[in-house]
Amino acid sequence: MVGLKDVLLDFVRNLFSFDQAHPLLFTQFYFWAFFAIVMAFLCVFRSKVLLRNAFIFFASLFFYYKTSGLFLILLGFVILYNYVAGLWLAKDRSRGLKKAVVVLSVIVNLSLLCYYKYAYFLTDVVNNLCGTSFVVKDWFAAAGNAVAGSQAFSVDSIFLPVGISFFIFQAVSYVVDVYRGLKPVRIFLDFGFYLSFFPQLVAGPIVRANVFIPQLRKPFFLGRTQFGIAVFWILNGLAKKLILSDYLAVNFCDRVFENPLLYTGFENLTALFGYSLQVYADFSGYTDIATGVAMLMGFYLPKNFNSPYKARNAAEFWRRWHISLSTWLRDYLYIPLGGNRKGTFGSYAIILGIAFLASALAGSWWVFLPVLALTLIIALLIIFKKGWRKELISDINRMDTMLLGGLWHGASWNFMIWGGLNGLGILIYRFWHNCNAYIRTLVMVLTVGAFWTLRHFFGAPVFNLFFWWTVIILAGAVLGMAFKSVSGPAAKWIKDSWAVLMTFIFITFTRLFFRSGSNLDPAEANEKAWNTAKEMVNRIGGQWDWSLVPQMAWQHRSIILVFLAGMIIHWLPENFKRRYRICFAKLPLAVMVLACAAAIFIICQFVTADLQSFIYFQF
Repeated sequence: MVGLKDVLLDFVRNLFSFDQAHPLLFTQFYFWAFFAIVMAFLCVFRSKVLLRNAFIFFASLFFYYKTSGLFLILLGFVILYNYVAGLWLAKDRSRGLKKAVVVLSVIVNLSLLCYYKYAYFLTDVVNNLCGTSFVVKDWFAAAGNAVAGSQAFSVDSIFLPVGISFFIFQAVSYVVDVYRGLKPVRIFLDFGFYLSFFPQLVAGPIVRANVFIPQLRKPFFLGRTQFGIAVFWILNGLAKKLILSDYLAVNFCDRVFENPLLYTGFENLTALFGYSLQVYADFSGYTDIATGVAMLMGFYLPKNFNSPYKARNAAEFWRRWHISLSTWLRDYLYIPLGGNRKGTFGSYAIILGIAFLASALAGSWWVFLPVLALTLIIALLIIFKKGWRKELISDINRMDTMLLGGLWHGASWNFMIWGGLNGLGILIYRFWHNCNAYIRTLVMVLTVGAFWTLRHFFGAPVFNLFFWWTVIILAGAVLGMAFKSVSGPAAKWIKDSWAVLMTFIFITFTRLFFRSGSNLDPAEANEKAWNTAKEMVNRIGGQWDWSLVPQMAWQHRSIILVFLAGMIIHWLPENFKRRYRICFAKLPLAVMVLACAAAIFIICQFVTADLQSFIYFQF
């Protein structure tokens, strides 16, 4: 018979052990028990800032251990290294020496990221270029085995530490900002708190030091309205994650993406649109929960989403989606490359380098040579056409930023395609915006004609897909030309709605390559991701049996209804959302408790047997 002592020992062992199959998630009861303990201690330490910060730092380290196990050592190294680098940069030294240290720090941080995230990707490139057969090995695990004197760690594969992209980018921004004049954090516990704060540690948002660090010295304060808003964000995030994202993923989207050929073109297209909502609800749901949890602790995280599917063009979408990453790429990549002012060596090296990598992976120069030719043409135009110089330079830097943003998400050429398509969408919109209605219509007539010709003579599903998509855009261009002189609120609403719809369709199409490259073993990511994307394009662009569409729509009615409900809520006016958020926050406490109980009861009805990890944990 198992005694009470054995039960308690098992409980303590499980409490302090790491289970790779079940990492700590916001959607687990365990997390909320952990958070309740954290809040209890905060109530004790709330007037003692140093003790509070030290406690949250160690609680964050424990949280990361329960999420990523011994990768806690990696996080500890990043914290210690960048803390020392920040202090060193604050001393009176020559600008050249400081610049060298910043460059070294960026290299050290990004090398760690590249090793864990891109080892398989770069090995594939080398093997394809040189005809070698190198195999990826986890050298850190091998070193650990040497120290331990046993085979305690597996060296045959490299596991990606959860959240490494987020805390590495945050560390890089800190070092660069100190070089630019930011005062460094001198108390180690405070810096550790900043870099490891558990609500945003593993999936962002990427928090800038000048925004967050000043909050560390402020005493704890949580007003009645702030409490209500925090609770609202937590419930809102849980609803997004469990009702929208997980329901769509488990019941439909994941099945279709797993084997697109088992499903019809209609079902593939439905899954693609469903995934657009799924990934938004998942990531923004995490951010909402993180915002609410941080607010209950007296800290405020930056806004990371602003109704991105209300965007009227691709550039606006990226000002609304994953705002902390977009601004990071702007401030630490786009502007240093020259922004819209000038071109640099990096402007050309990045786009050629990525094209070279893609060609190496494909085992063919069909990607690199056209990009090289196009880059040389653009460079000549920049030199000899001074009137075009500013626009062309800014376009190259934008494309570089989007390509590297794609690679940030994963080591697969599907992510390169995804980033390139988003960059292309931004550039095409800039051209489109500068054209009058007649030129737009003419361009679309020619484009539709080109795709009709390709479709007619080659019959490839991808040409059929683009043909019908461009027909829809042409219809909008014709209507825009016909009603270009019409003004007023109604006309503006119609034009904006059409722009939002077209942008949503474009972003959804790019998600095909994003989703195909996700959730894969890095050793097989490139081939499998490409095949999945190709199969889905073939299904969506192939021949449809339209007589079966109503039957399939009825069969998947719950998925379609959840999708429509999610999109309608997303498209509600921001002022309306703000009003009901404040109304909830100001409810009497007893009523708020009842509302929370009802919300949790409804959310629990959608909980699946196996909780789904947040999508952006893998990035």
